[in-house]
Amino acid sequence: MSLGYRDKLSRGRRAMAHLIHLWHERNGWSHRVLPLLSEVLDLGKVHNSQISNLRNGKLSSPGPEVFLALAQVNTILDQGIEKIRDRFESDYPELWKSLEESALPLKNDSGNPLSAGELFEIFSGLKSLPSSFDWYIEDEEASALSDALSVHFCQNKAWRSCKIHVMEAYAVHKSARRERFAEVIAGIRDYTAEELDGELLDLYEASKKLSYFQGRGPNAFLAELRNIASENNMNFHNK
Repeated sequence: MSLGYRDKLSRGRRAMAHLIHLWHERNGWSHRVLPLLSEVLDLGKVHNSQISNLRNGKLSSPGPEVFLALAQVNTILDQGIEKIRDRFESDYPELWKSLEESALPLKNDSGNPLSAGELFEIFSGLKSLPSSFDWYIEDEEASALSDALSVHFCQNKAWRSCKIHVMEAYAVHKSARRERFAEVIAGIRDYTAEELDGELLDLYEASKKLSYFQGRGPNAFLAELRNIASENNMNFHNK
């Protein structure tokens, strides 16, 4: 039985919240980045509160200018930030530093930047998330998945013996994320569900570089981590 329109809208709102959340997490952005980019480049009006509410699934009826602004920013990021260096480097140094550290666009499964129409279709529940964003990690599983990541990346070895090649495979340049990753794999702290949502694609790519997990996509990688977490739980209760 097909979903009614209310269910489609509810599902779409959650999908859009997830998409905006992952976009910010992967880039390490604050809510100010997208509105300021849009304003300075005269791409449309989108406010900090709208970004925050989109991310939290609380913006029920954004106007077309929101999707247009986000899509146009997305296209510019896809074209490369060097084209906008002159507009930001001197007048907005903090924003420019943030973009230099990470300015990944949102792409569809064909590798093209998501358009305003695609963003609206996702928000409306008419279109699924791109496969590289289509997962949800729940709060209650974050700790067990963090343990599973440590097992997966260390391959039953001590952190000190595998640290160098694991950190080389983790191709993220933002220092805060690299420190957080190292602490999780070393067993010092856990990822939150929100952090894991944003990290999963880069964790998957790091695993592929190490030949620990090969090319079945981030969803299959998440399933593998859940299997490890389940085995860890069974082993704990059997002791």
